[in-house]
Amino acid sequence: MHPRLRQFASLLKSHQIDAYLITSDVNIRYLTDFPASESWLLVSPKKSFYVTDSRYTLEARSGLSGVKVEQFAHSIIKTMFGLAGTHRLRNIAFDDRHVSLALFKDLKQACPKGVKLLPKNNIIEQMREIKTVEEINHIRECLRLNLDAYHYLKKVVVPGITEKDALLRLENYVKSRGAGFSFSPIIASGPNSCFPHARVSDRKIRNHEPVLVDMGIDINGYKSDLTRMFFFGKITPLYQKVYDSVAVAQQKAIRMIRPGIPAAEVDHEARNYLAGLKLAKYFGHSLGHGVGLEIHEAPRLSGKSQAVLKEGMVVTVEPAVYLPGQFGVRIEDMVLVTRGGCEVLSRP
Repeated sequence: MHPRLRQFASLLKSHQIDAYLITSDVNIRYLTDFPASESWLLVSPKKSFYVTDSRYTLEARSGLSGVKVEQFAHSIIKTMFGLAGTHRLRNIAFDDRHVSLALFKDLKQACPKGVKLLPKNNIIEQMREIKTVEEINHIRECLRLNLDAYHYLKKVVVPGITEKDALLRLENYVKSRGAGFSFSPIIASGPNSCFPHARVSDRKIRNHEPVLVDMGIDINGYKSDLTRMFFFGKITPLYQKVYDSVAVAQQKAIRMIRPGIPAAEVDHEARNYLAGLKLAKYFGHSLGHGVGLEIHEAPRLSGKSQAVLKEGMVVTVEPAVYLPGQFGVRIEDMVLVTRGGCEVLSRP
């Protein structure tokens, strides 16, 4: 059995549940290191079951360790409840954020007498917040290629090329390295850069304007997320002021990161600095988020976050200023919370 699955199974008694039903492919991947697809994992303190259909049975039996693979023919729900009955699992918990309303209705209708379905959220997500050494190494690998791709873009992104052409060349470069993107990249030039999630367009990149590039790399399920700014021609005083302000806000936030610090305070540090320059009103999103098997995961660095930073967390720090109709500046790096402070993973 994978160590993370064993750890999770050991937590169930403290939550007073007999088993936990996992329907999220990402959470199954985390606990088993197996790329799940359209399958469920039923975990009890003594035994775990991977419920799947004939398309994935052989692969699952070959790739899963310490988990019994159960193939269903007609109903994954009936097969799961059949296992629960055979092994006397009465209190079955699940994360209702990963269950649609339609599926929940089907589960309730098929639930045998004497079995209870109990919503219990965030147990696996709290485990995922703290990255293992192996996970951190996976993220470092993504970041190495992410930085290489930015070096490649320096040769490609020139005045006259369209945003879409730049993206096409970037896609070819990343694919040639045997990797993929963790999300659809953003290449936003000139006034397009003032849209936080700008769509890549046919606009030609021009001289004397900024280009915002936000991209992440996916290698074997783990992800990275970085934003860099390019500028061509003469830098205007306004752009220089905004860029320098965002860079200082990021530095101030990063210096605060260490175990025991509330995530909200890190967000406030960057936001308050920008407020002193009358720029905070142009910074509408949170300061950052966790990254791992998903591009957005806990903890979140925002003013409303209840999270407290812990050793092993990996977060982005991405302050920004978006001036409507003019341009936007966002600088994003990935930071590991260490025992004595933090390490900026995305610096060469």
